[in-house]
Amino acid sequence: MPADSNPLAPLVLSGLKGRCPRCGEGHLFEGFLSLKTECEQCGLSYSFADAGDGPAIFVMLAVGFLVIALVLWTEITYSPPFWVHILVWGPVAVGLSLAALRAFKGVLIVLQYRHSAAEGKIGPKGDDV
Repeated sequence: MPADSNPLAPLVLSGLKGRCPRCGEGHLFEGFLSLKTECEQCGLSYSFADAGDGPAIFVMLAVGFLVIALVLWTEITYSPPFWVHILVWGPVAVGLSLAALRAFKGVLIVLQYRHSAAEGKIGPKGDDV
């Protein structure tokens, strides 16, 4: 499916770039991971955004899978000493995690905006609203 026919593609791309989910121009982040209060271009308030631990979980799963696969491949192919694994794969895991965390957080916040996700509440009769 081409990106032009998928309405979610520009939103995900703006999340990866750390841009506003509404206009795609303003910045989403003030620092490395801290959100701005609102978009400087369109004025969208980012008070709805609460990514929680979601980005960290996705990053741990994705980076962990990739690094462990590479560690196993390296061990089977070259059989280096244990200290080489620590010296190589420790910084790789930390670097990949830091690089991916901001992008994952941006995408989750953009998807929250797109789907009007909010905290679940219990109704008066015990029904989820």
